Amino acid sequence: MTSKEKMKAGEPYIASGDELFKERQHAKVELQKFNGMDPTKIKARNKILKQLLGKTGQRFFFEPPFLCDYGYNIEVGENFYANYNLTILDCAKVSIGDDVMIAPNVSLFTAGHPVDAELRVAGWEFALPITIGNRVWIGGQTVINPGVTIGDNTVIGSGSVVTKDIPSNVVAAGNPCRVIREIGEQDKIYYAKGRKFDLHEEKS
Repeated sequence: MTSKEKMKAGEPYIASGDELFKERQHAKVELQKFNGMDPTKIKARNKILKQLLGKTGQRFFFEPPFLCDYGYNIEVGENFYANYNLTILDCAKVSIGDDVMIAPNVSLFTAGHPVDAELRVAGWEFALPITIGNRVWIGGQTVINPGVTIGDNTVIGSGSVVTKDIPSNVVAAGNPCRVIREIGEQDKIYYAKGRKFDLHEEKS
C-alpha cells in the first residue's frame, strides 16, 4: 500500500512522500487564492472550494480564512456555515451534515501521532475520520479530535475539546467534552438564560 492508501485506510503511515506533499501544496495554493480574494467575489470563492473539497451542498459559506490539508477528504452538506479560522486536518474523511453551523476558531483534527517519542520522531502518523450530523452547532474555540462522531441536533459549547463520541439532541461542553443536558421543549421558549423568544415578532 502507498502512504496515501494507508492514510485513507486509517493505518500508520509516513506523510513525507511526494504524492501527499504535492497534494498538500495544491491545497495551500488554492486556499491562498480563496483567503486572499475580494470578499465580494462569493461565487468565485465558492468555485474554488467546490473544486477543492470532496463534496459540497448547493448552499454553503466559509468565512476566510479557512485552512485544510487536502480538501478532497472533506464533505459538507446543504446550508453549511463556517465562521472565521476554521482549520480541518483532513488526512481522513470529514463528513459534515446539513444545516451545520461552526463558530470562529474551530479545529477538526483527524490526524494523530504516536505517543512513543521514537516512533513520532521517525515520522509515523495516523488519521481517523470525523463525522458531524445534521443541524449541529459547534461553539467557538472547539477542538474535535480524531475518530469522533457528533450526533444530529447537538450543540457543542465554546472551548470544548471533544475526545469521544457525543450523542444526538444534547448540549455538551468542557475539556474533555461531556454531555451537560438533553435538548428539550424549553429550548423552543428560551434563547438564553431567562430570555424568551417573541414568536410574534415580524420577520425582516
